[in-house]
Amino acid sequence: MVIRLRLARFGRKHRPVYNIVVMQARSARNSKPIEVIGTYDPIPRKPENGEDGKPFKDIQLDVSRAKYWLGVGAQPSDPVWRLLSMFGALEPRYKVAALSALNPDAAKPHPAAKDLLGKTPSEESKAVPKLFTAKKPEKVAAIDAWMKDPSVPKPPVWGEAAKAFKQSSA
Repeated sequence: MVIRLRLARFGRKHRPVYNIVVMQARSARNSKPIEVIGTYDPIPRKPENGEDGKPFKDIQLDVSRAKYWLGVGAQPSDPVWRLLSMFGALEPRYKVAALSALNPDAAKPHPAAKDLLGKTPSEESKAVPKLFTAKKPEKVAAIDAWMKDPSVPKPPVWGEAAKAFKQSSA
């Protein structure tokens, strides 16, 4: 049995409030949990003391119980992982977009990822339209010639391409 830390939705329409719960992974979202370890209100609220402060989201969490369940082997869902990382119970996960902003070389494909044509998969998908991806060598040769030299006539679409190649090979 896999135990997960996840969110269970409560509240009314357009005003959600989530309980941070410990549940079995296969149980329904709002079924009875093993334990409720906190609450999360995703709607920002203004400070109640009348000050002009920045709106905040209310998060209440029993960190000791969260650490216990993580130590026992419970797996947090992605939103719960983010909430637990705010409290310092887990290391934050970084998204690929955030990493590529920090390190532009991380988004580039590895040099070993080149295929047989000598292009990376991302370059090839940009260069050749999906309509013209074929396994027959004569079609690929016609497409490559057209891609390299725009003065070469554009290869016809599939039905016309078969007729044209049959006539040229005969």
